[in-house]
Amino acid sequence: MADPNQTPAGDMEAIQKLKGAYDRMKSEIGKAIVGQEDVIEQLLIAIFSRGHCLLVGVPGLAKTLMIRTLAQTLNLTFSRIQFTPDLMPSDITGTEVISEDKATGQRSLQFIKGPIFANVLLADEINRTPPKTQAALLEAMQEYQVSAGGRKHPLVQPFFVLATQNPIEQEGTYPLPEAQLDRFMFNISVGYPTEAEELEVMKLTTSPFDTKLQTVLAGPEITQLQDVVRRVPIADHVIRYAMKLTRATRIHGKEPVPDFVRQWVSWGAGPRASQYLIIGAKARAVLKGRFYVSTEDIRAVAHPVMRHRVLCNFAAEAEGVTSDRIVDKLIEVIPAAEADAMRDPKMPKVLGPAGE
Repeated sequence: MADPNQTPAGDMEAIQKLKGAYDRMKSEIGKAIVGQEDVIEQLLIAIFSRGHCLLVGVPGLAKTLMIRTLAQTLNLTFSRIQFTPDLMPSDITGTEVISEDKATGQRSLQFIKGPIFANVLLADEINRTPPKTQAALLEAMQEYQVSAGGRKHPLVQPFFVLATQNPIEQEGTYPLPEAQLDRFMFNISVGYPTEAEELEVMKLTTSPFDTKLQTVLAGPEITQLQDVVRRVPIADHVIRYAMKLTRATRIHGKEPVPDFVRQWVSWGAGPRASQYLIIGAKARAVLKGRFYVSTEDIRAVAHPVMRHRVLCNFAAEAEGVTSDRIVDKLIEVIPAAEADAMRDPKMPKVLGPAGE
């Protein structure tokens, strides 16, 4: 009888392929994007987890270029929508028009696909469009289909929405409700480059040289690797650690929570946060060449998963406390050693690539 903890040979080959592809992707993206290693890693983790991302950063930080470059290295179709206050849902999803057969003269409705029918959709400044248009996009993100004229049109797979927001200019915007924010797997914070990185950016963007990018993976390969990520085994104590992080934010629950959570949090993260912590940790482990998940993988994805799911109250805002700081403190008070102590002694050890 096969050992259930042994890694299937086919999956091990796929993991090694993905690890090599990940290294090549970082190298190719580095030809056009300087720095932002954490942002690129989080984007790739989300893609191989079948998740959508919200990128938050001030203008001019190459968010659009980063997403376009990523689509090129993955040989995926790319579409960009600039969200504006007058954008209608049909401008995104598509619309039905009357077409006439010149031979018979008969007229019929024909569906003209909108820009959402692409592998990678960049929703630029998603908070600049009214809620009705936002809802049309978010429904497609959840259902992977578009409804028009009573008919459903499936979206091309793989399908990712990478939306951007400007955090400093809020006049004339329509902030996404928390329930809609929850549909994004990651909220990725895009920061300023270091001085050395900005110097490289200046050299790269003010020269006449055109960067040529190599394709690393295609759509069907990405779909297969997404399935491999889902099959990565995870020990119960790592699942409990992810759950403990999210449950410690719920001030309205029956379980005790840290004092600083009661002081600063108005609403905590739900079960979807735990799900994304686990699947994101699985994808990170595979990208690192491992077929097992550690508590370090959970901590690595904790900020992008939880920063838009932990809502700060007025006291936190008055003290300048952000959700990132709350997550930092949660990681401090719920250390990995405690999670390891919770491990069921009957749980067999999950073997890594080297059987260790």
